[in-house]
Amino acid sequence: MSLVLRSAWARLSLYLPVVLMGLLALSTYWLVRSTPVFVPPQAPGPARHEPDYAMQRFSIRTFDDSGRLKTQVLGSEARHYPDSDTLEIDAVRIRSFDVSGRLTTASAERALANGDVSEVQLSGHARVVKEAAVDATGRELSQLTYQGEFLHAFVDSERVKSHLPVELTFGKDRFTADAMDYDNLDRVITLKGRVRGVLSAIRKP
Repeated sequence: MSLVLRSAWARLSLYLPVVLMGLLALSTYWLVRSTPVFVPPQAPGPARHEPDYAMQRFSIRTFDDSGRLKTQVLGSEARHYPDSDTLEIDAVRIRSFDVSGRLTTASAERALANGDVSEVQLSGHARVVKEAAVDATGRELSQLTYQGEFLHAFVDSERVKSHLPVELTFGKDRFTADAMDYDNLDRVITLKGRVRGVLSAIRKP
């Protein structure tokens, strides 16, 4: 080997470790950039109370197993919230029929109803009217009206409650109270707080 080649090889062998270290560093950097980063799955955050759809000037109807109209809900606007499966309804009006076909109507400035409208909270000039009817025995049932700023109606169990002052009218009789719990199936009305009543005169035959 000539002297020139030996001299070149000596210089190359002197810098060879530095070159190899540089190549190793570059390959390591490339591997780090190319390797996908593992991100552990994050627990889903709490569902936001935001509407997923809205309706305007709408009408919703539900039917019983025989296909007979059970409930009709109307309003100027409604918003559905998927996290609680509830409907917020503005200017609500409700028509509901019990198993005997007796009609009950309800109205309020606002309402909060569950998914199948079997439970409705009425607020703002709330009013529920159970229309007069005749039962299976031929007995006349007077119109029953309850109204106040808040009424909580349970359609299927035919129950109306309120923790706020209410006014109850049954035929010509009128009652007011600070709170109320009315169970139509058991024919029981519980009035609480300051209760006042006006009974119509009973005429003897």
